Amino acid sequence: MSWNFSMPVKIYFGNDKVKELPEIIDSFGFERGVLVCSNTLKRNGVADEIIKNCGGRIVAVFHDIRPNPTTDNVNDCVKVLRENDAQFAVALGGGSPMDCCKAACAIAKGEDKIEIYHTGGKPIDKNEVIPMIAVATTSGTGSEITNISVLTDLAKNVKSTMNDPLMYPVAAIVDPKLTLSVPPKVTASTGLDVLAHALESFWSILHQPICESCSVHATRLVFEYLYKAYSEPDNLEAREKMAEASIVAGVAFSNPRTAGSHACSFPLTNLYGVPHGEACAMTLDYFTRFNAEAEGGRLHRFARDCGFKDAYDMADAITSLKKKMGMAMTLTEIGVKTDEEIETLTQMSMTPLLEKNIIPLSYDDVKNMYLSMK
Repeated sequence: MSWNFSMPVKIYFGNDKVKELPEIIDSFGFERGVLVCSNTLKRNGVADEIIKNCGGRIVAVFHDIRPNPTTDNVNDCVKVLRENDAQFAVALGGGSPMDCCKAACAIAKGEDKIEIYHTGGKPIDKNEVIPMIAVATTSGTGSEITNISVLTDLAKNVKSTMNDPLMYPVAAIVDPKLTLSVPPKVTASTGLDVLAHALESFWSILHQPICESCSVHATRLVFEYLYKAYSEPDNLEAREKMAEASIVAGVAFSNPRTAGSHACSFPLTNLYGVPHGEACAMTLDYFTRFNAEAEGGRLHRFARDCGFKDAYDMADAITSLKKKMGMAMTLTEIGVKTDEEIETLTQMSMTPLLEKNIIPLSYDDVKNMYLSMK
């Protein structure tokens, strides 16, 4: 077996760690930065409080970012970075602000728009990059420690990833207290995204020992603490453990990447508005059963390490967890009405991520999965 591993992000984990942001900025010698965040964090004052605490180090804020950021969002963010001659950026929020900020920072010192890099194939130039510090406010995406940015090009109707070693944040602050105000529905969706990262990286063809160990640890934490965080929003221990699970799952999929559930999540989100984590979870129990016997049943061993009888028992637990948290269980629930729509879902799911599944996934495999979900 041959494998590689790299994780260059410095992680600051713990309650109230966000208060150390000014010192972290100073440790890198940064002086002039832009805060990139969601509209919600700008409206509720969290962004303003962080700007105030940074004592002039943040000179502007960009917050016009939609869920599942677009290339237009990135170009608007780049404009703010360039106009303010930003030396660095701070991304505050969940996956959307972070993905937008990563892509924007990757081209901030250049002159081109992001589409040339996103779908045009132009490589990132190290001379155009400015550093980014990530401050996570949700426990789910793991975006704060990866070099992946998922963007939608509305003009081309394409949702795809950018990734480059130059796109890693230089530091990540994970402060569980920042997640206390996250609504239950978002807690459920982002928490299931953690589980998808852990499981898909394990059954990726690029799986390797360090990431597998992280997958087991993150999966155990999700099954023990996600429902507690969902049903008891002020339970700080549950919030801490889910923040830990998110980081560890981020490490787990940082090298192997994700597979089938993430491939299928893109059209479920783009066409029917299903939140990303919930969209991944819609197919996660199916793929757990589908992959159960692959490679000598290694997923059964994984499931036993996580406290289950076997992979099928773990799949049943995923189904049960989704039901308890009110997640969508069928295609009918999200508005899929015809077989033609299932054909479209299948076609849009046939991305390179499917090729990373330990059992090759054909068009018919994916279509039959969707048909079973009607």
